[in-house]
This record gives sequence, C-alpha cells and structure tokens, in this order.
Amino acid sequence: MLEGKSALVAELSYISPMPTPPLTVSELTRKIKQVLESGFPAATVQGEISNFKRHTSGHLYFTLKDASAQLPCVLWRSRAAALRFAPEDGMTVVAAGRITVYEVRGNYQLDVQSMRPAGIGELQAAFEQLKAALAAEGLFDAERKRPLPPFPGRIGIVTSPSGAVLQDMKNVFRRRYPAVELILAPVRVQGAGAAADIVAAIDDFNAFGGVDLLILARGGGSLEDLWPFNEEAVARAIARSRIPVVSAVGHETDFTIADFVADLRAPTPSAAAELVVPDGRALLENVGESWYRIEQAVLDYLARRKERIGALVASYAFNRPVDLLRQHSQHADELLRSLHRIAGHVFALTASRQGSLEQRLRALDPRLALRRGYAIVRKGGSIVGSADLLRSGDAVGIEFHDGEIRSTID
Repeated sequence: MLEGKSALVAELSYISPMPTPPLTVSELTRKIKQVLESGFPAATVQGEISNFKRHTSGHLYFTLKDASAQLPCVLWRSRAAALRFAPEDGMTVVAAGRITVYEVRGNYQLDVQSMRPAGIGELQAAFEQLKAALAAEGLFDAERKRPLPPFPGRIGIVTSPSGAVLQDMKNVFRRRYPAVELILAPVRVQGAGAAADIVAAIDDFNAFGGVDLLILARGGGSLEDLWPFNEEAVARAIARSRIPVVSAVGHETDFTIADFVADLRAPTPSAAAELVVPDGRALLENVGESWYRIEQAVLDYLARRKERIGALVASYAFNRPVDLLRQHSQHADELLRSLHRIAGHVFALTASRQGSLEQRLRALDPRLALRRGYAIVRKGGSIVGSADLLRSGDAVGIEFHDGEIRSTID
C-alpha cells in the first residue's frame, strides 16, 4: 500500500514540477539594464536630431533617428556646457556615449558623452552658427562700420607681448609714421581665458578713452588656435566699443568672427599697421608740394597787386591830387556857408518866438492885476472865488501887491 502511494507521488511530481516564482517589473527591468549596459559600454551613433529640448536644469533631451529607427538620447548639463555648437532639430550629428536604461519608464537610451556635427568639425559648426546669428542681428552691417581716423596720434594694440607679431607691427609704425604713440594691452591670444583677456582689454581701452584706434592682432594658426577671436563675448565687445577697431588675426586666408564685426579687417598684423597710418615720407612730399603751390599763389597775387598799383600811379586821379583836394575844399566851403545861413535864420526865428511867448506870459502874471488895486482872498490856503463861500467868523488872508494881511469876516 505504501509502495503504491510512493509511486503515485513520484509520478505526480514528474508530471507537475513546482513553477519558478515570477519576477517583478523592477527585477526584470534591472536584469535587462544589466545586460544592455554591460553589452554596450561604448557606442558611437550617427543620426538626425529630432524632438530636441533644453530643460531648465540645463540637461539636453533629444532623439537620434534614421529612416528605420529612433534612439532616445540625454546629454547632461556638465557635458552640454562643453559643446562648441548649438544642437537643433534636423541637424545630423555623431554622438558617442553608452547605452543606459531609464528604469522608471523601461526605456533604453544613449547617455551622450560627446557630440559633433556630422561632416564638419564641431568648431566649424559653432563658427557658422554664431556667424549667422550675429549677421541676423546686424552686427556685420556696413552701415555701422566707423571710419578710421586719418592721422591717429595714439593706437591701442591688443595682442601677446611675446612673439614676432608685436615687433613686426612696431617696425612698420617706426618706418611709416614714427610720430604715433603705441599702447599695448598684453593678453593671451589662444587657449583658456584668452577671450576673457581680449574682452577686458577692449573694455579697458574704452574706459581709458585715450586712444584713437584699437588693433586686435595675432599671428596665424589653426581654427582652434584662433578660436578666442570667434567667441561671442569678443564679438560683442568689439560691437559696443566706442573706439574704431581693426581686426588683424591670422593670415590672409584666415577669417574670424572678429573680422566681420570690426570696422576694418586687415589680412595680417603687419598689413594692419600699413593700413591705419599714413606714409610719413609721402606726407612730407605732399607738404613740400603744398608749400610750393602756396608760394606760387602768393607770388602771383603780389605780381597782380604790383600791376594794379602801377596802373593807379599812372592814372589821372593819382597825378592830379591837388585839383581833387581843391574841389572838395570848395565844396566844403559852400556847405559851411549854407550851414551858417540856415543856422542864423533858425536862431532869429527862435528868438522872435521866444519874445512873443515872454510877453504873453507877463500879461498873464496875476501880480500885474494886484498892482492895479486888486487883491486875492485865500481861505485855508485856497483862493476864494465867490462871497458865497465865506461865513461870518471865517479867517481869511488878503494878498495885495505889496504884502498880505490876516482878517476875520464880520
């Protein structure tokens, strides 16, 4: 009996083995994550950017796609800050990184460690992007270019104090225009911190205000070597400068953002020195020619004046001055006689009118009437013109021609 039960149990165990416990979603996702991340520790992918988003945290989220598939990507803020170009939708890039799994959503993605535009270098892409953006703002427009002073007295130079560039420029200035004063702002012209040095030098010169012109100078080099002059901060410092700026960076075939923003682009630093000052020897020749022309003009003027004086000396008026003097003297005598005659007539008429007025004034003198026996009665200082104005007891004054008495009305 026991043997039969043991056989049945063995048979049932063989037919229905114990099932494997199920995995949780998190456990399965974690296993997949381990497989993917260990299987793809490094991957380089080329694709077109779509759904590009720059989060407020500074992280970049986007998708790389081709004709058949899509790959979510993330570029963390610390790495995004090192990009030389600005990613955007539609741009084809080459991204290098590692495959990771975002467990919350169960999605795999590329954790991008570096990225560059496909086909051209990262620096060249950044150059073209910034060039297009600043051109759209109008920073390259010819209307905002300022003319250079024709005879600068003091020039500010922004360059490295070491190297041949500064010495070459000094040689040109010494040969062409030794009167100019040079002020150097020593800066780094490549590498980390160079752009900040250049911006500070431009701003300092504008604050100082003692120069007529600025020259940004550097010798030739690779695009990376020249990159400080392609920085947006340098371009905007040039744009806001109140002092005209000449860009003299690299060789004739090198172009930087500073070249487009500056008021003048010189192919080389030495060429900049040639362009911004006049040739002293040519100036001296011009001065000599001008002096000769002025001398000839003065001599011609004196010759014409001499000829004119000779004509005057030979004229009738110059040779008969006594006749002219007598004529004028006679005319003056006639004018004087007329003046005396008119003045005598005016004086006689005035005296006659004065005598008539005096007689009329004397006739109106009230003292004449008093001499004829009349009197003037005054009451309170006022003349009494009628007896009706007086009352008994009034005190009056009576003026005669030879005096005045006081009286009371009775």
